[in-house]
Amino acid sequence: MCRTTLFRIYRATFIVGLWLSFVGLAWGHTFPDHQSPGAGSVLSVSPQFVQIWFDGDLEPIFSTINVEDAEGHVIAKAAVAPRQSDTTLLQVQLPTLSHGIYQVKWSIVARDGHRTKGQYTFIIKSSP
Repeated sequence: MCRTTLFRIYRATFIVGLWLSFVGLAWGHTFPDHQSPGAGSVLSVSPQFVQIWFDGDLEPIFSTINVEDAEGHVIAKAAVAPRQSDTTLLQVQLPTLSHGIYQVKWSIVARDGHRTKGQYTFIIKSSP
């Protein structure tokens, strides 16, 4: 084989290896699997909890959830309980909420050390 061909093979191998290392980093993050109430939900009654299940185990001490009203006031906040049996669940108990728009903000650290955060809203409609 000539030197040019070997160089091209090494270069291609390096590029593929580099690409695969970045893909591996993306796969390492933990993301929401489902939540209750769901993102964009319109409810007729106040839920008792906001619950988010993730696709991997969470580090309790570094994982939090806040629920805010439309003005940005924190209505409820919580962290994962240290001895909680479901280590993929982030939840907070809510007081009785009146009609309005509520924003859920969460921040988690997965067991592999990666931090992820996000937010979504749900609405409680007024009674007729």
